[in-house]
Order: sequence, then structure tokens, then C-alpha cells
Amino acid sequence: MFRINTFKLLMCCIAFVLSACTTTKKKLVTVSEIKPNILFVLCDDLGYADVGFNGSPDIKTPNLDALANKGTIFKSAYVTHPFCGPSRASIMTGRYPHTIGSQFNLPPNSEIIGEGIDVNEKFISSTLQDAGYYTGALGKWHLGAVEKYHPNNRGFDDFYGFLGGGHNYFPEQFMKAYEIRKKAGNKHIFEYLLPLEHNGEEVVETEYVTDALSREAVRFVNDAAKTKKPFFLYLSYNAPHTPLEAKKEDLKLFESINDEKRRTYAAMVYAVDRGVKKVVEALKETKQLENTLIIFLSDNGGRLDQGANNFPLKEGKGSTYEGGFRVPMFFYWPKHIAAGKYYNYPVSSLDFYPTLSYLAGASISKDKILDGKNIWKNIQENSNARFGEPIFAMRHQKGFTDAAIRIDEWKALKIHRQHWKLFNIENDISETIDLSLKHPEILTKLVKQSKDWSTTHSKPLWFHSEKTGKDWESLNMPDFDTLFQIEK
Repeated sequence: MFRINTFKLLMCCIAFVLSACTTTKKKLVTVSEIKPNILFVLCDDLGYADVGFNGSPDIKTPNLDALANKGTIFKSAYVTHPFCGPSRASIMTGRYPHTIGSQFNLPPNSEIIGEGIDVNEKFISSTLQDAGYYTGALGKWHLGAVEKYHPNNRGFDDFYGFLGGGHNYFPEQFMKAYEIRKKAGNKHIFEYLLPLEHNGEEVVETEYVTDALSREAVRFVNDAAKTKKPFFLYLSYNAPHTPLEAKKEDLKLFESINDEKRRTYAAMVYAVDRGVKKVVEALKETKQLENTLIIFLSDNGGRLDQGANNFPLKEGKGSTYEGGFRVPMFFYWPKHIAAGKYYNYPVSSLDFYPTLSYLAGASISKDKILDGKNIWKNIQENSNARFGEPIFAMRHQKGFTDAAIRIDEWKALKIHRQHWKLFNIENDISETIDLSLKHPEILTKLVKQSKDWSTTHSKPLWFHSEKTGKDWESLNMPDFDTLFQIEK
């Protein structure tokens, strides 16, 4: 009898220990005093369905997929604007671009007008820099091209890239064009053809731009390891933004795609994937990967006329339909982010500033206005961080405005001079069934909240073209009185 009871007791103890070990293995580690490295990878005009982890049928992204599948994929991630510049302004400031006068892209060669994001708006890079982070920005900037708006003056220790809104990819093209036009006496050379720069000094680049940015990211990771500081790297690829230019060896991988634009676009996305692999390898070699939070997303939706695929979302870049500002995104951080999970609740790029500041142990001044919130606890718990809270989008067109607001499963939309529509976005992600007549009270509530939000807006500080600015004045924009009328 004694032996049997002892055996049972022993087996129970073993079972308990094994159970405890299993539970411990699955349990996520809470944020400690160890500040994580932050690798923020941003693509330009990448479609919702143009990465493997988000269902791409024809574009290979094995390295991004590996990270996404070992992390958490966000299915309802939104940026604040369907265009590059305003979206990027929000990531850096934590503000809706409409509230700080940056609701339009800066015009090409913006050094001519000398404008940029208000220096009184402290960037997330400066906040992390103050918290002891080694900071770097690589690639596309598009937030101001004169000295006071330069990345090195906005919290970045290291900058390699270009200041404008886009760039050609092959150096044999843009460097040659630069030299020819410089000799001809052109004071302002088209920004896509300017040399890249490193901390304010022009450099002679010899690689395809996407590869060059990946190379510089590896350099930064190696340099960061030597500083013994945590790092924040803003790796801002301009791919797959136009011009559509890809390397021959990448194009060969997509010979089965018949459409030329789609094939080139796919090869450009694959080049990003190749680059991310090299950066991850550098993190492994320097023993920094385990404590690095990797965030990947696009600055807005893909351009359907330039090879992108936003399925199952409607429309694309520039639109307030989902295809314009709902983007592919994942978080990867071993032992801190759940592996192989989906976060289906809506989140906004506005949430990066407060969330990353929290993880970094950074102090945010009391007078710093933030439009987002710290969503870290909700990510770990897989709970709704924005229950009952709005996500807005607005784009000003010539003589009218497109607008959208999502709260939980409901989205109100006014677009293309049409009447306000209402969608259950959880049941109807493609926005095909207008429920405005069935639920007029919900539509009225959402439109009112959008109208209230509009009262916080500032007058645009610049326009993407001189003509747009003249139209704004002559057409009495933004004409919010018309926008927020609900047709009976």
C-alpha cells in the first residue's frame, strides 16, 4: 500500500513539474528594465496583399514571412493618411497630420519652399535619443529638406538616404543625370536624381538603392553593437514606390507573372525581403536579435495602377476606402510577442509613439500632445486596445474632401462626392454593402464624431503643388459644412 501511494505521489509531482515547465515556456516575458532595440521597417506604397504573410499569391517574401509567423500579424493596422508624407509625419510625431498642418505631401524639391514638420513637434526619435538610444534613419525622409528639418536635427544620430519623396534606384542613372544637370547650371535638380547623402554629405552610391539601404542597415546594427546602447533604427525603404525599377536577377524569379508592371513591382518587394534577411543575420551575429523588436508595415496602400494588389480591400493609395490606409503589419520580438498569432483588432500608426516610448522607458513631456495610445498590454493580452474609439482618415481633393471613420465594427465613409455610406467592416472588409439606411443612427453618430475631430485641424502649411494651393483658396476648401451633411 505504501509503495503504491509513493509511486502515485511521485507521478503527480512529475506531472506538476512538467505542466509548470510547459506553462512557463508558453508564457510571454513581461517588459523589464532591459530596453529593447527597435527596428522599424517601413515600405513605400506596399499593397495589403503583396507579402506572403498577408496572402500574396505571387510575390515571394520568405524572410518577412518567417519573422511574421514567429511574431504577431496585425490584420487591422491603419496609417493616418493614404499618402506618404502625411503618414510618415504621424509616425514621427504621434499626431494626426491634419492637426499640425501636414495633410499634404511636401512638393518635389521642397527645399525651395523651405518647409517641413514643425520643429516644436518632438519626434519619437528625439524622445528615444533622450532615453539613451543610438538612433538611425535610412532611406526616404520626406519631412523637410532644409537644415532645421534634417534627420540629424530631428533626433537621429545617423542618416543615410535622401530627403525628398522618392528616388531613382540605379546609381548609373541618377548619378549620371546629376552630373549632366549640374554642369548645365541647374540650381535645383529633380530630387529623384540627387546623390544620396550620409549625415549631410553627398556620397557616391554604387548599388541598387534598396540594396544600399540594406547594406547601411547592417552597418548601423554593427555600429550599434559597439556603442553598448539600445538602438532605434528607422529603415525607410522607398520600394516599391515608383519609378518601377528592379534588378535583372530579381526579375528572373517572377517570369511567370505576365504583367510587366506587376513583375517589376514583385521583384522590388523581393529586394526588400532579401535586405531584411541580411539585417536579421547581422542582429544574430552581434547577439542583438533576442532583444530586438522588429516592426514591419507600409506607409499607405499600394497603387493599383503600378502593379500593387490590395485584395480584399477596395481601391488603393490615395483613397479613404480600406485599400488606401489599411496596411500589412507585424511585430516580432522573441519571448515578448506571441508567435504565430493574429491581432484582429484595429490599431493605428499613432500608437507607435506612446507604445515605443513605454518599452524604451522614455519620458514624454506633459505638453507633448499624442493622438495615439500605449497598446502594448493589449497586444500581449490579445484584447481590443481601441474599443469604442475612433480611427480617422481624410484626404482633400480638388473642391471636395473624402473622409472615413472606423469605430469597432462600423465604418462611415464619404468618397468621390457620393453620399455617406456605412459598412460593417468586420463582416464586409471589401466595403460592398451600404448599411446607412438600415442603421441611420449609427451613421449619424459616426459622422458627428468625424465633424468634431475636424475642429482640431490646422490650415495646411504647404501643398504638393502650387496649383493645389490656388485651388484650395479659390474653391473655399476644406468646405466642411458640405462634407458633414447627411443626405436624406
